[in-house]
Amino acid sequence: MPRRAPPPPSPPVSLSVDVVVVAFNHFELTESCLRHLAVQTREHRLFVLDNGSTDGTAERLTAEWPDASVDRIEVNGGFATACNRGVSAGAGDVVILLNNDVDCRPDFIERLVAPLEADPGVGSVAALSVQPGEQRIDSVGMTADPTLAAFQRGHGRPVSEAAADRPVLTGPAGAVAAYRRSAWESVGGLEEGLIAYMEDFDLALRLRIGGWETTFAADALAVHLGSATFGHRSSRQRRLGGFARAFMLRRYGVLRRRVAPRALLTELIVVAADLAISRDLNALRGRVEGWRAARDAPRVPWPPAGAVDGGIGFRASLDLRRGVYSRVPE
Repeated sequence: MPRRAPPPPSPPVSLSVDVVVVAFNHFELTESCLRHLAVQTREHRLFVLDNGSTDGTAERLTAEWPDASVDRIEVNGGFATACNRGVSAGAGDVVILLNNDVDCRPDFIERLVAPLEADPGVGSVAALSVQPGEQRIDSVGMTADPTLAAFQRGHGRPVSEAAADRPVLTGPAGAVAAYRRSAWESVGGLEEGLIAYMEDFDLALRLRIGGWETTFAADALAVHLGSATFGHRSSRQRRLGGFARAFMLRRYGVLRRRVAPRALLTELIVVAADLAISRDLNALRGRVEGWRAARDAPRVPWPPAGAVDGGIGFRASLDLRRGVYSRVPE
């Protein structure tokens, strides 16, 4: 008796899409971001959160972009709070987060959503974020070393290397990221205790812990200006970066694991280097504040092995940190 032919594969499911853009001043950046979204090949709903701007952003958006849902937050409560508010305002199957300093190619949304439509087990997708000029990578998501220090995958490398499998992908970078709404809601969205920086990394880890897969769409390209909110290596940026790092160390119990000596030595070197370069203690102050803030935050289990790149050794991790310090705005 002849075998019955297997059924043809099911076609990808069409998912509805919400795009959430958080803006803080710099109206010209937001306007450019929205112009690029207006010519996307994929239908979507747009939610713009004015996160305490003082330059009339909300008023101008309401007048000039009638198809966008504009929500003004009077006092800037941080990126995570604004994103969570924007996501909760929509009902799309997919949520795309975009910084207002990101310009997307016309097929960006279409290509970024495709992996989510093809595989219901994928909870998040990283895009290809490039530096102005489109010759160098800004990031293809994030990776992490064994101490849960997060780094932008591929930063500074040629765009031709965007599809590389290493280093390991932990999850998307929040400046250009897509999430399945059901995955987002299953872990509670972004951690609002993180004022700025690493909230996307924390979400990526919790999604992996929750059993969701992640992938990257190297053909979903967007140009990211970078550091438009706080400025490159400004005092506030370095303090908030230190806050986030210490918050994560405590929340995930890094200093209770075998990697604790490496983590402590790395932080000592980073703080000392920041003091030598910047002549202040903002990196240290931020870490003290972050450690204290994480005291009452819910503890999170250690992420699965596939979420962390064990091949990033101590010296390689320091080199990646040094790359962050030497980076200049493009």
